[in-house]
Amino acid sequence: MSSHSIHLEAVTLVRGNQHVFEGLTLSLRETRIGLVGDNGAGKSSLFRLISGLEQPQQGRVLVHGCDTQADRKQLPKHVGLMFQNPDDQIIFPTVAEELAFSLTARGETRQAARQQAREFLAQRGLDAWAGRAVGELSQGQRQQVCLLALQISRPATLLLDEPFASLDLLSQARLAAQLDATDQQIVVSTHLLEHVYDFERVLWLEQGKVRADGPGREVCEAYAENVRERAAAERGRHA
Repeated sequence: MSSHSIHLEAVTLVRGNQHVFEGLTLSLRETRIGLVGDNGAGKSSLFRLISGLEQPQQGRVLVHGCDTQADRKQLPKHVGLMFQNPDDQIIFPTVAEELAFSLTARGETRQAARQQAREFLAQRGLDAWAGRAVGELSQGQRQQVCLLALQISRPATLLLDEPFASLDLLSQARLAAQLDATDQQIVVSTHLLEHVYDFERVLWLEQGKVRADGPGREVCEAYAENVRERAAAERGRHA
């Protein structure tokens, strides 16, 4: 089994009286993976397990060779999670400070981290962002900052939970381009299927189980068709 991937081995996750996952086994090796499914299907819970925010009652989760329970302190080197709401993630008042924090958390001095943050922004044509107050940025720009803060610390895998949900079309296009430009493994949870349609692998989760697993086009079309059928059935019941 390769250490350069994510493995869930017979994972059971119980939250209150709800069995979120029961005996789930998965290997995530591809560089671009999408997660689709209804609300409550288990997409965010899967991210919480992989990033170590929750621990399974049974089974184990291995992230690039690290056990999320035994090696939890090592996880930030291997995986970064971007939340749905950027305001739940951003801590510092300016863009450069937010990016620098990602580096000081990995042991860089404050001065070196600030310099690297400015250089990182400059390489992407975002020099003017360094001193900008985060509170003055649009929702889409704050999402970009969250992703930049993850990218600068170079974890092997980025987990993005509904990153496009509250963005206008232009902001979605900018964020998609930002993702295309990275060589890190990316796992994206989204209801906007077009953003994972061309991914090499997409998982359709349904009530904590994998309903379908395959190329993005194939799985997205199957899920979309299922949604259309359920919507038509509901209309028929209420007619």
